[in-house]
Amino acid sequence: MVPLSYYLVLSAILFACGVTGFLIKRNVITIFMSIELMLNGVNLSFVAFAAKWHALSGQVFVFFVMVVAAAEAAVGLAIIIAIYRARETLNVDQMNLLKL
Repeated sequence: MVPLSYYLVLSAILFACGVTGFLIKRNVITIFMSIELMLNGVNLSFVAFAAKWHALSGQVFVFFVMVVAAAEAAVGLAIIIAIYRARETLNVDQMNLLKL
């Protein structure tokens, strides 16, 4: 059996990689993927604690987070495509929607 601390360390590494990508990268797609990586890190910790305590509530919460992440991905990618068609760039520094 794998100890809980291994899962939590992996979860923290995933979350830290997501935060680093979010703060460093300037491409919208990369930022979007970093947010998904952070959500997956949190989901891993929820599942690990649910397995440790033999509770179903953590896994149910993960299911809801995954549904929200899927909806966010669909809407977010649609917005990214619309912005790319209007601005012809995916660089965050060049996306100022108040200027034309």
